[in-house]
Amino acid sequence: MKRRQFIVNTSLGLGAAWLARNSILSALADTQLPRKYAASDAVTLGKTGIQTSRLAMGTGTVGYAKHSNQTALGVAGLSGLLLNGYDHGLRFFDAADSYGSHPHVAAALKQLPRDKVTVMTKSPSRTPQEMRADLDRYRRELGTDYLDIVLMHCVTEGDWTERYKGAMDVLSEAKQRGIVRAHGCSCHTIEALRAAAKSPWVEVDLVRINPIGSHMDADPDTVVSVIKQMKSSGKGIIGMKVLGQGDLRSKQSEAIKYALSLNLLDAFTIGAESKSEQDNLIQRVAAA
Repeated sequence: MKRRQFIVNTSLGLGAAWLARNSILSALADTQLPRKYAASDAVTLGKTGIQTSRLAMGTGTVGYAKHSNQTALGVAGLSGLLLNGYDHGLRFFDAADSYGSHPHVAAALKQLPRDKVTVMTKSPSRTPQEMRADLDRYRRELGTDYLDIVLMHCVTEGDWTERYKGAMDVLSEAKQRGIVRAHGCSCHTIEALRAAAKSPWVEVDLVRINPIGSHMDADPDTVVSVIKQMKSSGKGIIGMKVLGQGDLRSKQSEAIKYALSLNLLDAFTIGAESKSEQDNLIQRVAAA
């Protein structure tokens, strides 16, 4: 193919994708949901028995190497943001070791009744020894005797449920001892997501989902088909990347409406970076 024709074909492809994306978002803007929702709605995560708020407060926007946009606010700043959410009925704190957000969550927990807050964290560990060490350290860092949800963070392998069975067994044992209330995973490939859907060990799935396929494991229709499998087996399903890691910042209402319209997500997590942004998210859920 000649270079000029390649450029033309590429431009046409990008143009078609842009039109399709905007068509989807326009349709969402006009969609009427069958009922009213609130960020503070009490929801139950699958068959875990864990009841929490529909909106989780994310602490890991661009989160890696013990840093995120939220932890950049400092311990006082992020803990204040979590407390502001709590005052508005949000009961779900979404943390992770890789975000470096445990001290910030701990500072907020000190001022709240522990049994009124759901604490979810995530471990990158893949061996039994590492996972045991993580569970001990995480509880110290968070200042709590137990962790509501612990996820194996960012699994990518299609055979991860066999490859990392040792680490999974540690989490199962921790649940039996009352150290963990539920375990599961966050996936970063469609193969890993499909494996999670089939695994009876996975009680909670953190799934990347938004209407334009931004920062997702596959296109929205493919991911939704897997989520339906998860839902039918009673797993707790939490949506992430609802705003496409910022790609839908100017279309937040449409993205939130999409997440709600699926009628598949028990909850979803979004990381606000200020109290005004958090208040705005709460209002947008109600307005949907």
